[in-house]
Amino acid sequence: MKVLITGGAGYIGSLLIDYLLKKNFTVYVIDSFLYEEVSLLQYTENENFFCIRGDARNKNLIKEYINKVDIIIPLAALVGAPLCDKDIILSYSINTEAIQTISDLKSKDQIILFPMTNSGYGIGGKEQCTENSPLNPISIYGKSKVDAEKIIMECDNFVSFRLATVFGISNRLRLDLLVNNFVWRALKDGFVVLYEANFRRNYIHVRDVCRCFCYAIENIDNMKNNVFNLGLSSANLTKKELCNKIITHIPNFTFFESEISTDQDKRDYEVSNAKIESFGFKTNYDVDYGIKELKKVYQYVDNKFYSNY
Repeated sequence: MKVLITGGAGYIGSLLIDYLLKKNFTVYVIDSFLYEEVSLLQYTENENFFCIRGDARNKNLIKEYINKVDIIIPLAALVGAPLCDKDIILSYSINTEAIQTISDLKSKDQIILFPMTNSGYGIGGKEQCTENSPLNPISIYGKSKVDAEKIIMECDNFVSFRLATVFGISNRLRLDLLVNNFVWRALKDGFVVLYEANFRRNYIHVRDVCRCFCYAIENIDNMKNNVFNLGLSSANLTKKELCNKIITHIPNFTFFESEISTDQDKRDYEVSNAKIESFGFKTNYDVDYGIKELKKVYQYVDNKFYSNY
């Protein structure tokens, strides 16, 4: 089968390509390389890998490559509230309008796998957030992704994954994601100042995200036309609980609490992943694995520019 990934040089895409190529898929990537090309260089020798420098909003370009493939994975996006707030028009253009273009161009038989976000739940509530819980996005990021999911849900053969906060090492490293950032600070600064320390959210390793995309392709007849929360059921953690977990691996790390800021997404919720688990998908990588992995890599990585803003 042939797959088109927009934004394939990013945090998830640059690792997902490896999983797909190992399963003998042909992979086409369209990316503007906002964060450079290095993450894809390892794939150049693979005869089933094709990379195009281009804009995911270019209708003619998207049409040309959609016509070549069986599966579309639109990862191109401005990710995170701080980045989206810098340019609201651009955020909707990439996060929402580009998805409408793909929806308009795809055929009925083509599969589309969409990465949504738990940020769509906004403040959440007292009950666990399931796929039937109301969506109350607060930030431009959350709103633009929720609008995009509505477009996707009007397609045939879609699967939408509402991703928990992703962590772990990828070919395109990000230090601004919460687990990744806290481990970085634990090693480099020895401390972190927490605001909204008791706000709770769910987490998922980037490798499990890639595994789940592949799982959906392999089980598309059973999973199509569904929305799934995708996270670790063992990792509905407050910021304080996350820090205490990091301390078990980095004992000299400490944290302080001070309401110095607020979360632009107001993320404070517990998420149920029971639905995706009932469809047979199981995660392989817990938060402790991610902390140990990050700790190992950060011993030699010393670049504060691995972020989305």
